[in-house]
Amino acid sequence: MTDTQTMLDLIARETARILTEKGETIAVPLTADTAFLDGPLPFDSLDLATLIVALEGVTGKDPFRQGFRQFNTAGELAALYAAA
Repeated sequence: MTDTQTMLDLIARETARILTEKGETIAVPLTADTAFLDGPLPFDSLDLATLIVALEGVTGKDPFRQGFRQFNTAGELAALYAAA
């Protein structure tokens, strides 16, 4: 099992990479309470899908294998991966 804080750090790093590749900058630090969509990040649903694919590639885990699981924040996503 992966630690939630470790996953949150990985999510922050991958989110920064995705936004940098889009030519965007991160105006606020990503925390456990940061919402992906309709939050402070210039992140859309395609970016979120890209993040999920990247996380699976890095961790080898897929917490969505059994179907979609609801999450809104970086902390909720980190917890899904930590428990997978």
